[in-house]
Amino acid sequence: MAAETETRIKVKLLNKATITIRATLLVLGIATVFGFLTFDYKNLNFFDAVFKTAQTFKTVLFEPHFKHFTFLEAIYNVVVTIGLAFLTTLIGAVISLFLGLFAARNLTAGTICNVIRGFAAFIRAVPTVLWVLIFAVSAGLGSVAAVVGMSFHTIGYLVKAYSEAFEEMDEGVIEALKASGANWWQIVFQAVIPGTITYLLSWTFIRFEINFAVSVAMGAAAGAGGIGYDMFMASTFYYDLREVGVITYFILIFAILLEIIAARLKRKLRVNA
Repeated sequence: MAAETETRIKVKLLNKATITIRATLLVLGIATVFGFLTFDYKNLNFFDAVFKTAQTFKTVLFEPHFKHFTFLEAIYNVVVTIGLAFLTTLIGAVISLFLGLFAARNLTAGTICNVIRGFAAFIRAVPTVLWVLIFAVSAGLGSVAAVVGMSFHTIGYLVKAYSEAFEEMDEGVIEALKASGANWWQIVFQAVIPGTITYLLSWTFIRFEINFAVSVAMGAAAGAGGIGYDMFMASTFYYDLREVGVITYFILIFAILLEIIAARLKRKLRVNA
């Protein structure tokens, strides 16, 4: 019998990356402890504050109730917020799909690709609320400014996500289609989009969730209405923490439903593929 040779894989426990990560975590930990010890609490009892915070969470999460709006009004406002998020995601996804194709390095020449990527990076660098306020100068505070501003930031986000998904395509498939005489649009619709549809769907649903959260904030900040305005009134004007708890559960239920729908759609697309 031939002698069995044992192959051992040597794993370096300490390398530059590991040392850098551990040193960073250590510095952050020390800075956090130092911050807690040196923070000016203004004669505030730390443990008493923690206890009251726990009581606030208990009130919000375990004692929800309706007072200033009914269940049907809450459902209607949630639908308004969902509609705002859906509209901004739809507009951003359609525009980003075409811009993402021209931003992918394996599909487009360098100059156009770099210009679109730079434009998308500039859009992402500006927070969504600033885009909403910028467009509010011309459109006024309300749903129009919220939709345009949120769509603008959605485009900057999805262009990067879509273009990177397109770049993950197998180069052999693209080269084979080019060799068979397929033009650029045929390559896109017969290979690129079908091959990356699950990634596109995942990124779109992630952005939809982000837009829903932003829509809640814009409901109060930009006067866009919806469940966000109700939360603003309950937390700031009425200071009714129990009503804030009801709104929180409405938002949580929608987030869970969205995750279930996204998982089923992706599973169905994988089966059909």
